[in-house]
Amino acid sequence: AVFTKLILSGSTNGIPILVAATATAGTTIHDSSTVLDEVWLWAWNVSTTTRLLTLELGGVTDPGQILEVNIPAIGPPPTLVVPGWLMTGSVDIDAFAVSAANTIVISGYVNRIT
Repeated sequence: AVFTKLILSGSTNGIPILVAATATAGTTIHDSSTVLDEVWLWAWNVSTTTRLLTLELGGVTDPGQILEVNIPAIGPPPTLVVPGWLMTGSVDIDAFAVSAANTIVISGYVNRIT
């Protein structure tokens, strides 16, 4: 197998992604390939209040495809929210934070496996 490290498809030049969406469909974080992507995501909060981050992992209605994580207020290091999960089949990863536009930032990378 060949591993190729890639920036997230929702990022511009590798810059962290500001989560602007407050509801589904969320801000695009990454659109996986038809091959295998190992996805690593970290999130941090730039506000003074803990915020709930919702990640949509390929769907918006199946509870098994929704991940909700409380991201602490500004100060602690980034929180690992997706620890190398494998995605394939052109799965879209989107994110939103209800009532909290532009307060959560996501960064990470993808190891594309071919």
